[in-house]
Amino acid sequence: MKFLIDANLPMTLKNWLIDRGHDAIHTRDLPQKNLTEDIDIIRIADEQSRIVTSKDSDFQKYHILTNRPERILMITTGNIVNKELMKLFEQNFDTIESAFSSGSKVVELNNTSIIVHE
Repeated sequence: MKFLIDANLPMTLKNWLIDRGHDAIHTRDLPQKNLTEDIDIIRIADEQSRIVTSKDSDFQKYHILTNRPERILMITTGNIVNKELMKLFEQNFDTIESAFSSGSKVVELNNTSIIVHE
C-alpha cells in the first residue's frame, strides 16, 4: 500500500510503514513540505494512488463532497504522544490494511477502535 502522511503526524509513522514494506511519504518530502495545501495533498495522493493519512477532518469532509481523496485513514485520537500512536498502529494495522485491501475508502483509527466508513 502507498501512504501520504500529513504534517500533523510524525515522521516516525512514515518510517514505521516503510519498515513494514509499504510505500510512504510525508508532507515534509514534498516541495512545499509541511506548508503543502490540502488540495495539493489530495491531488498527489490521487495521482499516486496513496492513502491520505491525517488528523485533519477537512479531508473527510472534502471526500464526502467530491469523492476525493479516493482513500483516507483518519486518525481521531485527539492529542496523543507519538509512542502511544505507534502502539495503536502496531495493534490495529492488520485490520486497517484488510479494510483498504477489501475496497474501503475511509477508515478511522481512534483510541479504542477502528471504524470503516465505507
